[in-house]
Amino acid sequence: MKIGIVGLGLIGGSLGLDLRSQGHEVLGVSRQERTCKIAVARGAVDDAGVDLKFLADTDAIFICTPLAHLYTTVTQLIPYLSLNTVLTDVGSVKNSVVQAISPVWKNFVGGHPMSGTAESGIEAAQHGLFAQNPYVLTPTETTPLGAIALIESLIKPLQVRLYHCSPADHDRAVAWISHLPVMVSASLIAACTSESDSSALKLAQMLASSGFRDTSRVGGGNPELGVMMAQYNTVEVLRSLSVYRDKLDQIIGTIEQEDWSALEEILQQSQRDRPKFVE
Repeated sequence: MKIGIVGLGLIGGSLGLDLRSQGHEVLGVSRQERTCKIAVARGAVDDAGVDLKFLADTDAIFICTPLAHLYTTVTQLIPYLSLNTVLTDVGSVKNSVVQAISPVWKNFVGGHPMSGTAESGIEAAQHGLFAQNPYVLTPTETTPLGAIALIESLIKPLQVRLYHCSPADHDRAVAWISHLPVMVSASLIAACTSESDSSALKLAQMLASSGFRDTSRVGGGNPELGVMMAQYNTVEVLRSLSVYRDKLDQIIGTIEQEDWSALEEILQQSQRDRPKFVE
């Protein structure tokens, strides 16, 4: 099958590597000629260019641009597409994306691979990035079954854990386990760096190890992604932040009152609940 990828960063490049390993021909488009050359050299695509018409003869296209550019990319692609071409995206917000794109292209399937690293760009692309991780598709009642089946046929061989849900349900769920952690993690880093005692701050920086590395990783990632999570999923991000603030206030209250048994109960419940999310 001939597959197009618009946006040859970490996700687009990694998709290209895996799809080519499955025997597909992959063509890429990037805004920068340099990125195109690196993608070809790394084997992420068979060929690449800077013009969207380069993807005119493809069966399916993965749009891996930032959320802010998804709709514009689709409208610019449309003049070059066959009516049977299936489009999908990889954005971390789905409701606004599906509502915007579905009316202008019926063969659109919202998608979100729940994979990533702290690195970005085509240089960070890697084989197997998606294996054993969730990959969510968010078709609606009007999404053609053939379009869904085609995208499934491409991503299932990547050994993903495939899920279907509505765009709205996706955004509410992902706010909790993806968007909220970015905001909390960023706040943690900001709180630490606000330490007014420079010697204490320097010592903290020297002593920071695996615990801080784990809890701060997503807050130290691509700022553009974090802004777009909040901008395009505002209602759900604010909802989750409000609940988180209430829980943090609860912990503050137990410490102020020196209610150690209540604090222990909170931490014990957290210990019991964590495996439901990460195992």
